[in-house]
Amino acid sequence: MYAYIKGTLEVKTTGYVVIEANGIGYKIFMSETAIEKLGEIGSIVKIHTYMRVREDDISLFGFNTNEELRMFELLLSVSGIGAKTSISILSNITPSSFALAVISNDVGTLKKLPGIGAKSAQRVILELRDKLKTEEAITQNKEQEEIKLAIQDNERVGEAISALQVLGYSRKEIETALEKVDTNTLSVEDIIRKGLNNLAR
Repeated sequence: MYAYIKGTLEVKTTGYVVIEANGIGYKIFMSETAIEKLGEIGSIVKIHTYMRVREDDISLFGFNTNEELRMFELLLSVSGIGAKTSISILSNITPSSFALAVISNDVGTLKKLPGIGAKSAQRVILELRDKLKTEEAITQNKEQEEIKLAIQDNERVGEAISALQVLGYSRKEIETALEKVDTNTLSVEDIIRKGLNNLAR
């Protein structure tokens, strides 16, 4: 219902903020990391939002970037992980590090996150990697003639592409975003970060 809310930051406290827009104060739950990045009370902010509707509750969750929102939605799609756990996870890992952990089968990194044990970490990897494979197959069927394979000669670039796909970007969007990135000397996570910067423009 709400893609984002832009207004005055009225309250900034543990677990949530209040944004006033057009005379209405919106209580928005956010990760501690996201709250810290907001400006001072009274400043104008723009927050990407996700509205969760239940029989006895309607809640707004907020994010500084679309990547954080995508990661939140991905986590919610994993069986056994709810909104509060997802927000807590966002306070402890960046979208780029999360996506890299998923595609590299890094159970060790994921199980350190709050609310995630070894079994949950394996489930996150299994379910999201399966989703990635399905989306990749659809993309290849539709856009095979347009895919540029040259940049995949670098194994690190291939991993970065997969990680960005985990965050919901199409193969074509990613390859365009990475065309101007000097990938020869960058780590996988740095390639992901550069790609996200370009995708956000």
